[in-house]
Amino acid sequence: MKDPIIFLVDDDQFVLRAITRDLKTQYHKRYRVLSTTSANEALENLLQLKNKGEEIALFISDQRMPEMEGVEFLCRAVNYYPQAKRVLLTAYSDTQAAIKAINEVKLDYYLTKPWDPPQEKLFPVVDDLLDDWQANYRPDFQGIKVLGYNFSPKTHNIKEFLTGNLVPYQWLEANSDEAKVLIKVNQLKSAEMPAVIFEDGSVLKVPAIGDIAQKIGLSPQVKNEVYDVVIIGAGPAGLAASVYGASEGLKTLLIERKAPGGQAGTSSRIENYLGFPTGLSGADLTRRAVTQATRFGTEFLSPQEVKEIRLKDGYKTIVLEDDTSVTTRAVVVTTGVDYRKLENKGIDDFTGAGIYYGAATTEALSCKDKTVFIVGGGNSAGQAAMYLSKFAQQVFILVRKPDLTSTMSAYLIEQIRQTENISVRGQSAVAEAQGDKKLERLVIHCLKDNTMETVDADALYIFIGTRPFTDWLGETIIKNDKGFIETGRELNRYEGFKKYWKSNRDPYLLETSCPGIFAAGDVRAGTMNRVASAVGEGSMAISFVHKYLAEV
Repeated sequence: MKDPIIFLVDDDQFVLRAITRDLKTQYHKRYRVLSTTSANEALENLLQLKNKGEEIALFISDQRMPEMEGVEFLCRAVNYYPQAKRVLLTAYSDTQAAIKAINEVKLDYYLTKPWDPPQEKLFPVVDDLLDDWQANYRPDFQGIKVLGYNFSPKTHNIKEFLTGNLVPYQWLEANSDEAKVLIKVNQLKSAEMPAVIFEDGSVLKVPAIGDIAQKIGLSPQVKNEVYDVVIIGAGPAGLAASVYGASEGLKTLLIERKAPGGQAGTSSRIENYLGFPTGLSGADLTRRAVTQATRFGTEFLSPQEVKEIRLKDGYKTIVLEDDTSVTTRAVVVTTGVDYRKLENKGIDDFTGAGIYYGAATTEALSCKDKTVFIVGGGNSAGQAAMYLSKFAQQVFILVRKPDLTSTMSAYLIEQIRQTENISVRGQSAVAEAQGDKKLERLVIHCLKDNTMETVDADALYIFIGTRPFTDWLGETIIKNDKGFIETGRELNRYEGFKKYWKSNRDPYLLETSCPGIFAAGDVRAGTMNRVASAVGEGSMAISFVHKYLAEV
């Protein structure tokens, strides 16, 4: 955290130099002293300082300046830093203007020139003002700020992208006091939000995700190189594969279309992962894995989507969404699964505006003291319910079955039972979502007696099973009727297998119908859908990659 600033403005260079010298001598250990001879330049600097999250504790401005009077400058500076203390530097003949300014700009003090000796006439005044400012000082967030409105799909997409990519940011709802100051000084209009303010002070209005990624350095260029293995998908399986691939000397590239961690990365708490008796969040697990993979030399490409894999002369060409290509000797597909869409009336209308797929950690603060519904009975739904219960007034879990016993881990069921503001509604389903610009009500179908009930609802989180992300794969990769990738011996059940398999040996355990292309984690048919099993399969896939590379 940088030290707060004492900001000086005086058009007389000799006076400015003298007071700057005195203040730096006395306060350099706790404050930075910035100065300028131009009031207009000072105002331009204030915008940059505010956007960067810098704090100004004290303004000292001369009264008589050619560009504007000191009183006017302080009036305008208040818009940027309303909590900063304000001192007017005057000649004896200007004391009446200073006294008048006490009411006009809530001037804290006026100093007459000269202030010698500073130990008697300057430092005691400044000490009192700085002590008073420090009593109410709360350090500003140093980093990316997102300004926008709750229940806005565009805002939600930005927050979800930053959260998923482990980028710290501060969310400022447009009606909050701090947001109003930033909106005013940057002259932002409603149509220009959401807006993102970066550490360097620059502002992007209604930005595309790609623009944000480029700004924060998440869009590296594809290198014109041949990789030993390219891993597509940075969930637990992909991260494990990248760690083992790079650590064992393979030139490894990891490509992710959204954010590392996959569905596990959005989990608020994973309590049954080996070696973490008190549990850990999905974000923490992801951060550790990304750091480990990077340390071993894995190259990352994110956010970037793969649209096809082409085969030629034993090499695989990965074609990206922007038509650039990557050449590799082997591929591990770990694209995981997406939450299945709820197709009922009104759901699409409010997706991102009160209705979310996953995203419990991203939108939890917007649910403070509100009524929240969760659809789904798996562990992800249970973990989300436990996390949201810390913010929401009431959390309801809706499941089609009578209870959670057949779909959720016992430890989670027990935690939910002991949490007073979580209720489980068995044999219930969402029939319709209603509202104006955001979700306001749900129509719940009571399956037991086939009745409908309309309830008030501030948010709905959907965790209703999964579908594999495999639509982009061509026919050479055999999938089952649900879209999951078939591997190993199971491929022999398919009549068209021999048409695609161009090798004299049988497929390895995690190998697909195309030699040298492997699948691991939730995207693979027959997987266990647990973080530990995904990590195990990702690691195991690399051992098969080594065997394949040794034979080609």
